Amino acid sequence: MSRLLALAIFAASLTVGCVVAPYPYVGYPTTTVPTPPSFDRSWDAALGAAADVGVEITSADRANGRITGTKSGAAVTIDLQRQADNSLQVTFKAPNSKESNPTLNDRWATAFGKRMGR
Repeated sequence: MSRLLALAIFAASLTVGCVVAPYPYVGYPTTTVPTPPSFDRSWDAALGAAADVGVEITSADRANGRITGTKSGAAVTIDLQRQADNSLQVTFKAPNSKESNPTLNDRWATAFGKRMGR
């Protein structure tokens, strides 16, 4: 009986030695390529940010990249313009706004940045 037990233990130890370790994972380097901002995403973010700060939109001309509206009687203009280097310039103008600390421009820029994931 003890010979049979010894033979069984020996056979079991041989099969345990046959287990193959997993192949070590070597992470490949990744390269992040910045993509130019999407006009549609920026347009939607600009409209949403304007709504977030209380701008009442009076006109939204996507083809020309211009959004106009008012906030507390002050005229507001948001322009989105494609640049020669395939970037996008977004400008917010509210020259007659009486808001301060933070200004309407600062509040809109913060809301726009959040909507763009910045």
